[in-house]
Amino acid sequence: MKKTITSCTVALLLALSAPGAAAQIVIGQSADLSGPVAASVKETILGSQLVIDQVNAQGGINGEQIEVIRMDDGLDAKRSLENTRVLIEDKKVLALLLNRGTPNTLAVIPLLDRHGVALVGPSTGAMALHKPVQKNIFNVRSTYQREAEKAVHHLQTTGIQRIAVVQADDSFGKDAMEGASKGFEKASLQPVVVALADRNKPDYAAIVPQITKANAQAVLWIGSGTAVSDGIKALRAAGSAAQIITLSNNAASGFIKELGSASAGVIVTQVLPYERSFGHPLIKEALALAKAKGQNELSPALLEGFVATKVMVEALRRTGPKPTRAKLIATLNSFQYDLGGGLDISYSPTDHTGIDYVDLSIVSDGKFKR
Repeated sequence: MKKTITSCTVALLLALSAPGAAAQIVIGQSADLSGPVAASVKETILGSQLVIDQVNAQGGINGEQIEVIRMDDGLDAKRSLENTRVLIEDKKVLALLLNRGTPNTLAVIPLLDRHGVALVGPSTGAMALHKPVQKNIFNVRSTYQREAEKAVHHLQTTGIQRIAVVQADDSFGKDAMEGASKGFEKASLQPVVVALADRNKPDYAAIVPQITKANAQAVLWIGSGTAVSDGIKALRAAGSAAQIITLSNNAASGFIKELGSASAGVIVTQVLPYERSFGHPLIKEALALAKAKGQNELSPALLEGFVATKVMVEALRRTGPKPTRAKLIATLNSFQYDLGGGLDISYSPTDHTGIDYVDLSIVSDGKFKR
């Protein structure tokens, strides 16, 4: 029987990564384990844990085992801030990994700067984390602005003219909208509707009629998790057949599951190579480790966690025995790493962007396809 990503599997991984006796390198993560993007976060954790389990099984890094302390923030920025304070000040973590959410990540920057702690691979594409350079944040994935601009360009090249935008009314939504605006400008178009939506509880009764009344041919939906999937279902229930396109923060198997029958034809931007490109060295490596755990398929979210953790692990290896926060940051600031298949990542004191890659996928038969 084919195995898929399940909450039971995630619970097992969380148990395995809970505070233990042998760990000597302690990493922290604050992310949504119970709220609107929990499905995506849990897939990201699965990918991250594949790397950590392999490293620990091989004796760790320079003889030291890795432990990840994960704390649930429910996608609430205030909880993210408190979790991060606990991780840095009380748990004394060496670094942070894969924190989720734009407002959440922006909120913890002062703490990172005060204590000189690196955050590797934040699971957000906010431009504010790239420019100006945040000295303690090392991005792995591309920006939301690039994704949103590419989304509008794609719609325009297919002959679609009447494009509506649903924008999360927060820093993430505003950031992505800047990229979308560049796309509209280049296409010589204006959105027929820009509907602002509460981050966690959008008012679909107000949003959906705006889209249908404007007779939108397509909707760029800038939001996260169930706030988007529930909105798409509401739009379909209202009779709209508009093409939906959303960003990579929704590139998770759980997002497809939440959409159910409304998933077919939804376009999702992607920031890493296709998870079914089985000849790609990175995909081959991740799939082999996943299958050894009884997990026979990858998802984009799982792959993001896998890649970010490989970057962290390689930086720790190069830092040497008994790494400190300052030594790890120094390593990352002169870091070049070939992930295979032409996928390279590099950092310098003036550039913490990481991988500059954007692609498109479409949901078909319950899977992302390219």
